[in-house]
Amino acid sequence: MAWKLGPVGHFGLSVHDPKASARWWIDKLGLEHQFDFEGGVAIGNDAVTIVFHHGRPAPAALGHMSFHLHSMRELFEALEDLKAAGVALEDPGGEIGPEAPGSPHLGLWFHDPDGYRWELSVQNGAKG
Repeated sequence: MAWKLGPVGHFGLSVHDPKASARWWIDKLGLEHQFDFEGGVAIGNDAVTIVFHHGRPAPAALGHMSFHLHSMRELFEALEDLKAAGVALEDPGGEIGPEAPGSPHLGLWFHDPDGYRWELSVQNGAKG
C-alpha cells in the first residue's frame, strides 16, 4: 500500500456517566476537557483524544489500551502520581513489570471507574 495508519487521533468508549468519566481522567491523569456533544464529552491532550459516550461500558470488548511514555523516569513519575491520586493499580507492590514474560517493554496497569483496563509503558524499558 502507498499509505499507512498514523498515530491514533481519537477513540470512543461507552461509559455510565460521560461527565464523571471525564472528570476522573482530568483529575487522575491530567487530561483536558476538549468539547461536549449530545450524550458525551471529549477529553485529551496533544497526543490523543478520548470520547466518552453515554452507554453501557464493555471493558471485555477492549481488553486493554496502552499509552507509551518516553522514559523509565516518566513511568516512575506516573506511578507516584497515580498512587497520590488514589488510582487502584493492578499489581500493588510490584506495579512496574514486563508487558509479557520475556518482553523488554515495561509497564503498569490500572482500571478506570467503568472497568476499562489501561497500561502505561516504556518500549525497551528493561534495556535502559
